[in-house]
Parts: sequence; structure tokens; C-alpha cells
Amino acid sequence: MDFEWVALALDDLSWIVLAFALGFTAKLFNLPPLVGFLATGFVLNYFGVTSSETLQKLADLGITLLFFTIGLKINVKEFLRPQIWSVTLIHSSTSIIIFSLIIYVLTLLSIPLFSNLETNSIFILAFALSFSSTVFVVKTLESKTEMRSLHGRIAIGILVIQDIAAVIFLAATTGKLPSIWAFLLLGLIPMRFMLFYLLKKSGHGELLILYGFVLALGSAELFELSGIKGDLGAIVLGALLAYTTKASEISKITEFSKVMLGFKDLFLVGFFLTVGMSGNFSADAFILGLLLVPLILLKSSLFFGLLTLHKLRARSAVLASLNLSNYSEFGLIVIAIGVSKGWMDPEWLTVMAIAISFSFILASQLNKVDNNIYSKYRKFWMRFQRKERLFDDMPINTQEASIIIFGMGRVGSGAYDAMCERHGNTIVGIDFDSYRVQVHQSKGRNVLHGDPSDADFWEKIERDNNIQVVMLALPNLQTNLDALDQLKQVTFTGYIAATARFPDEVVVLKEAGVNAVFNIYTEAGAGFATHLEKSISIK
Repeated sequence: MDFEWVALALDDLSWIVLAFALGFTAKLFNLPPLVGFLATGFVLNYFGVTSSETLQKLADLGITLLFFTIGLKINVKEFLRPQIWSVTLIHSSTSIIIFSLIIYVLTLLSIPLFSNLETNSIFILAFALSFSSTVFVVKTLESKTEMRSLHGRIAIGILVIQDIAAVIFLAATTGKLPSIWAFLLLGLIPMRFMLFYLLKKSGHGELLILYGFVLALGSAELFELSGIKGDLGAIVLGALLAYTTKASEISKITEFSKVMLGFKDLFLVGFFLTVGMSGNFSADAFILGLLLVPLILLKSSLFFGLLTLHKLRARSAVLASLNLSNYSEFGLIVIAIGVSKGWMDPEWLTVMAIAISFSFILASQLNKVDNNIYSKYRKFWMRFQRKERLFDDMPINTQEASIIIFGMGRVGSGAYDAMCERHGNTIVGIDFDSYRVQVHQSKGRNVLHGDPSDADFWEKIERDNNIQVVMLALPNLQTNLDALDQLKQVTFTGYIAATARFPDEVVVLKEAGVNAVFNIYTEAGAGFATHLEKSISIK
């Protein structure tokens, strides 16, 4: 056996074990595991451990898969919405100006590191702080299954445009322009039909997984060879595949995306570790990094004001703004360029890494209670809401429905059809995935676009209450609990049923006030047996 490989394996094993231990500790304190991963990076940095080639490759692979899965969920037409391109351009330019002024004032106060900044350095730092983290936002939205929600789509659209701006900045500062062969990448547009055909023929197992890696890594490599950032290639190819599908084919893309998510989450552990290991840790850098964190409130306030100005409902604007309330990993790249050019002190890398890390911690806590933040201070947020409404951000009208089903995935769809057979047209389904709503409506189902944790919706129900039964078929425990919180606030007295995936979730939901909880795996077995008894006669 080659003992060099043994040494490499043991070296990698140390950070894997430490990442798990601190990630698990963070979870015990009701914090996202990524907080533990960031802490792992800082601990390793403190003891002089630098990012290994293996770890960096894992981080790069995770980011590439992340951008590919983002592309699979993108509707290209979304970018034509002024709520995305206009908000991004105005926010970026305004925040850079505001941050530049604040940094300039700090240089006048002779604060360490700030006092040595020149005009171009001030702009570089302000530019780095203006970005929000694509990695963090996507992980947050995925954990809450809100990628297809309106505020989720708006946030992702803004981030994609920011990433495009990042590519332009890198090209301008490094002098690296796309090669003449980049025009050949346009050939991917007509090829998307063949690529999707191969996707449909790849089945549901290991071949589908391998095909996903081929598409993600292959597209990134093609763009890199053409002189364009590879991450942009991954997101472009993912978007081309998503754009190819018809409403009836969305389920295949959704399945494909879910297959890739597990691998992406695993490899992104490397990314969070490398953030914590960036730069050389010092007390001054730690303090300055913490001082930059409150500036996030300026970013989120500006996002909220611009989104409401562009006709988003107050709730949608609040949730999207909280999603974007963080600093971006791209800030490290910008600072690294400033350091390489001799414009900034290398210690700024550590300052930026600390600011990013603590912005993730702050944002993770805000996003856990985002619906409570809106509902508790609803009167304040409503002051900024305009009278005009976007077509997909209108209040929901359940009309005369007496039974409402939240979550119209496979379980919700089956429940909807079964209840319709028994109770007729008194059923309404609610889902915040507008594409899924279109599919159901094309099949004649009474399904509306909405969110069960929307305080505005429940206020309307409270005024005009025809609902007698609420069925929660939502994809995870937290979204079920958020909906239950809203039901309690409107003092709903009807019958509540919910689905769960694990026995401990059944206990939590019953303690939260659910009348009946169905473990979908247990009930699937019981349903299979019932179906068999109806189909054949067993002696």
C-alpha cells in the first residue's frame, strides 16, 4: 500500500470527524450544521492547518453542483421581471455608494486596517460587501422547500444577476476575456432537446446520478475552456434543461434535481470549511469582521424598500429580503484580487471570512423565524405595501371550499382526489410552486397558488371562515409547524390533519395541536394492503 495515500486519508479524516462533531453540536443548540462547519474551519485555521487540495476540490465540486441544481429550477422568463433585474441593478449601485461612504468615514477615524485603504481599495471592499451568498440562500430555501415560492424565485433571480456581474468583474480585473471559441457554446441551445431525451432514458438509479455529474462538470469545463467562469456554465445548462420541459415533464426535472441535491450538500461541507480557513486569524481581524456584520441591515432594508416599490406584497418582500441578508463567498474572491494587486492588506481576507461566517449565523436565525417576524410586525410592514399587486402575489380566495389541502405533491394530490370522490367540489388545494399549480389546473383540479404560513391569507380566512378541515401535506416538519402557528393565531376551531415521515415528527405535531397525524410510510403500507383486499378475494 502507498503510505502517502494513508497519510492523506488520515489528514482528511481529521477534518471530517471535527466537522461532524461541531456540526452535530450546532444542531444540538438548534443552529444549522453549517455553523459548525464554519467553526471547524476557524479551529483548523487557528492550529495552522491550511486548506488541502482535496478539500478545495470538494468545495469546487459542491459549488458547481449547486449552480447546476439552481439552473434546473430557473424559469428564464423570470429575469425579464423588473422585480429582479431592476431591483438588482439599483440595489447593487446604491449599496456600493453607501458602503463606500461608510468605509471612507472609518478611514478618517484611523481605525486599524481601514486607515491604509485608498480610493480603489474602498471601492473594492464596498463591492465585496454588496453581494449576497448564492450558496447560503439556496441551502436555506431548499431546507424550507421554498425554491419555487415567489420570494424564493425573486431571491434566486437577484443572485444569478449578481453572479453574472461577478463574472464581468473577474474578466475586467484579471484581463481574462472569453476566447473566440465561446461562440460555439450557443450550440448548447439546440442540443438541449437531445440532452433532455438522454435524461428521460437514464432511468432512476446510478446512471441518472452519473449523467448529472457529466452535465454539471462537463458544462463547467466547457465554459472554463472558453474563458468563462465554469459556475456560469453549470447554471446555464441547468436552465436550458429546465426551459426544455413542458408542464407534464416537470416531475422528471424535479426528480433529477432531488437526486443531485444530496451530493451537492455533502460536497458543500468543504466549501464552508474553506471559508473558515481563509486568511490568518487575529484579534483585530475578528473584531473588524464583527463590526461589518450590522451593515447587513442596510442591505436588507434597501432590498425591502425596492421590492415593495416594485409592487411585491409586504410579506413577499420581507421574506426575500431576509433570504438576501448576508455576505457572499464571492467577497473573498474580490478581496483576494485586491490583495494580489497590492491594493489591500492580506489580513482583509480574514476580516471578510469572519464577516461572511457571522452573517451566515445571523441570517440562519432570521430565516428560521421569518414568518413570525412578518406576522408579529405586520402592521409596520404593511405601511410600505403598494395597492398594486403582481399577478402571482394576489391574496387567495378559497370561495366556498370547506376542506383545504396544503401541499399538492404526490401525497397531497392523492388526498385531493380521494376527498373529491367523497365530498365533491368542496375541496381546494394550495401550493406555493406556481409550476405545480399550473400542472394541477391543467388536469381540472381546483388548486391555487399560495403559502400556508402567509398571515395575510389566514386573516382573510378569519374574516370569512368556511373552512372546516385543514389537511397539511407539506414536505417537512417545519413548514407544517409554521402553518399550525398561523392557525392558532386565527383561533381556527376546525379539524386539522397532517402528514409526517418519522415517528418523532408524529409526537411533535400532536403536541402542536394536530388532531390526526399520518406517517406517510406506515400509511402507504396500510393503503397497499387495503387496495389488495379490494382487488382480490383472500380466503
